[in-house]
Amino acid sequence: MHVKALASLVPARTRDGAAIPFYRLRLAVALAVATLLIVAIADMLAGVVLRYVVSRITAYFDWPNVDFFWVEEVGEFALTWLTMLGAALGIMHGTHFNLQVVTHRLPPALQVLVGRIRGLLVVAFGLVAAIYGWQVAMLNSSSSSPGLSINLFWLYVSVVVGGALIALFGLAATLQPDRVGELDPLHGTE
Repeated sequence: MHVKALASLVPARTRDGAAIPFYRLRLAVALAVATLLIVAIADMLAGVVLRYVVSRITAYFDWPNVDFFWVEEVGEFALTWLTMLGAALGIMHGTHFNLQVVTHRLPPALQVLVGRIRGLLVVAFGLVAAIYGWQVAMLNSSSSSPGLSINLFWLYVSVVVGGALIALFGLAATLQPDRVGELDPLHGTE
């Protein structure tokens, strides 16, 4: 996938008047999510191949076993970061924390008010996640993962980064609730 095609998935592009640094932040998050998705898929595929193919080959030929202890930890780190960054990206697409059961029947002014209230709730959720995530990250900063000995701070700081992005994108949704999700990510149309 080309960067331009990925950029088309980011709502409110710069030609629509979004600030360039904010646009670049959203594009960076989208690129990070795409990269983490590829890493997670490759990691899971490597785990399956190592467990069910390579281990049988080494057993058949009586070769030394191939260790694949790292697969679970790499997957855990990738999926944790993918979840937190993807949640923030979902807010910009207008697909996360959005349930339109009754609101689409309300008058437009009331729909905007509901959108602003929803945005404020998302900001509060993001801030709570970031604050408590920081405390958990600091609490676990002296611990390491058992297989790769990676400091667990890097696992738990994903909640801080994701919470901060959720709060930032929620603030944008609060200020302009009518602009969130104006780009359909499935069809590329506005």
